[in-house]
Amino acid sequence: MLVVETVCRIRREHADGKSIKAIARDLRLSRKVVRKAIRAPEGAFDYRRKVQPLPRLGPFQERLDVLLTENEARPRRDRLRMTRIHDLLCREGFEGSYDAVRRYARRWAEARRKDPGDGAPAFIPLLFQPGEAYQFDWSHEDVEIAGKPMRVKVAHMRLCASRAVYVRAYPRETQEMVFDAHARGFAFFGGVPLRGIYDNMKTAVTTVFIGKERVFNRRFLVMADHYMVEPTACSPAAGWEKGQVEHQVQTIRGRFFQPRLRFASIEELNGWLEAECLRWAVRHAHPEQKELTVAEALELERPALQPMLAPFDGFHETAHAVTGTCLISFDRNRYSVMAKAARRSVQVRAYADCIVVRLGDEVIAEHARHFGRDRTIYDPWHYLPVLANKPGALRNGAPFQGWDLPAALTRLRRKLGSGDEADRRFVRVLAAVMTDGLEAVEAAIREALDSGAVSDEVILNILARYRDPPSERPLDVIVDLKLNHPPIADCARYDTVRGFDAAA
Repeated sequence: MLVVETVCRIRREHADGKSIKAIARDLRLSRKVVRKAIRAPEGAFDYRRKVQPLPRLGPFQERLDVLLTENEARPRRDRLRMTRIHDLLCREGFEGSYDAVRRYARRWAEARRKDPGDGAPAFIPLLFQPGEAYQFDWSHEDVEIAGKPMRVKVAHMRLCASRAVYVRAYPRETQEMVFDAHARGFAFFGGVPLRGIYDNMKTAVTTVFIGKERVFNRRFLVMADHYMVEPTACSPAAGWEKGQVEHQVQTIRGRFFQPRLRFASIEELNGWLEAECLRWAVRHAHPEQKELTVAEALELERPALQPMLAPFDGFHETAHAVTGTCLISFDRNRYSVMAKAARRSVQVRAYADCIVVRLGDEVIAEHARHFGRDRTIYDPWHYLPVLANKPGALRNGAPFQGWDLPAALTRLRRKLGSGDEADRRFVRVLAAVMTDGLEAVEAAIREALDSGAVSDEVILNILARYRDPPSERPLDVIVDLKLNHPPIADCARYDTVRGFDAAA
């Protein structure tokens, strides 16, 4: 193919009267090429092959058409990659290159378009005002926590105007995690936009209708009302409607999570991620306002955000039955509750990092949340009323193994020694916690030990004195020793006794 400079020289020399034969001889070109360059409109000289030879692919063209047609009919996630299709052809004797298969597949797809004139899908650029909207999405990332590989669910939030980003990792993608991510994200941004843009995730959308009509989850709407946010759901399979956060997922994956992150806990990972979000905002320019960094654009957007008065009480509540051993099953683990709730129905409020168990309006248990499986999490104090009646369970009771007691109680148990009698004495002191409180019992134990008395009777006597302290003023015989029921001078009462004697 001739370069433009050569074509222009041919046309110029021919216009000056030089013959085609002379031009072809001087430039070492064929006269056919020279004539074509002279006749080309406005110097355009390109070559388009009308028939594409397929020396190696030709015998396998029909088989490749079948493979491409079958592949297009599969669901998106089950479709074969072009390298796999090339491998299948090679197994059948094809000796050509992967590029030959890839180029043919591209031409095959273009030929099957309904309108050959249509190119790639086009979109309209969007413009958001400060404080107008944010976008929310999830991604799944691979990390290493405490030396073990783990796939975490990462919540992504992005302010549409300033492009500020916030990411946080969770073990689950449940509704309470959505609530926690919003509370932390709004606190990070310093305010709340007017509108939230989501895909049709099940934790937010219950039913999808035609167009933009949606039935949102009740608890999700309560959260949106708390923050005064208008939720907006995208069309199904239309990720471009929240393209900023979709792009953020790819960007954050490449810049934050590769190579694989290694941390001792998810809390440590999230602390690092929040610091990286701040660092990213300071180091990167706003894509439209090049003179500003993302951090500076966020500072300008904050006055337009709604104030965050208080975080939403983001729990997911379910009903559970308590077993006779004072345990409930939740999220593949078991948690203890107060003994008063045994064999009753309770409500479990699950938060991102803890669970709260309620019996009516009373909180009967609160535990840090565990995300493994088949674990039993005890609080020994929940079993104290049962232990007071069954002191023998102190030795082998599962809730009391490895019990981390306060220092004063630990000293007392060591002083009392071991054995059934020592256990009964120690349980008598423990049972006093239910009536007098742990702080008072610890103070009584310290007073008894300091005086050299290692006895449950002494400790309980001290607690009784705490409940009824002696008067600070001296006794007044007339006031303090006054009878509550003074005697009645009535000699007629003796007649009743005489009546009994006569009857006898």
